[in-house]
Amino acid sequence: MLRVIGGSAKRHRLKVPRGDGIRPTAARVREALFNILAPVVPGSRFLDVFAGTGSVGIEALSRGAREACFIESNPRALSALKANLDRAVPGAKARVIAGDALRALRRLAAEGMPFDIIFIDPPYGKRYECRALASVAAGHLLAPSGVCIVEIGKETLPVERVDSLVLFRCEKYGDTVLTFYRYEEA
Repeated sequence: MLRVIGGSAKRHRLKVPRGDGIRPTAARVREALFNILAPVVPGSRFLDVFAGTGSVGIEALSRGAREACFIESNPRALSALKANLDRAVPGAKARVIAGDALRALRRLAAEGMPFDIIFIDPPYGKRYECRALASVAAGHLLAPSGVCIVEIGKETLPVERVDSLVLFRCEKYGDTVLTFYRYEEA
């Protein structure tokens, strides 16, 4: 059972469609992530790429993010994501973009409003994280003091650098690795 683990929507159950291709971020990984991000989440603009059920972005809204944007292409996951937003954080400033993540990132870049926190959770083992990070860097989607987190499987080697984004932290939780990127310091 998937639940929000902290903030105003704590313990709220989240809908998860059955079937392959949908892998929500585990509760202990989300808890660790938000313990690390605790000082920067309140008031932030949060982007959840490959959002699935929306559990990470909803967690951010529950913990005080000012707004969240979700990108997802799977129709079943999108349906669950929208239902989860309506039930867990009704009235929150949330935007859902249905479609290909890389195209959506280019569209967001054209809008020129960077995010304080970007969370990227692509399907494991397909190397989408490299292309997504490149799109974030090229589109200047991350605010100057922002952080971009990529969730990868333990068998995937993290990329040390993508354009101006550099790896500064890695945390392993079972089969999951959270990699943290920020802009290279001048």
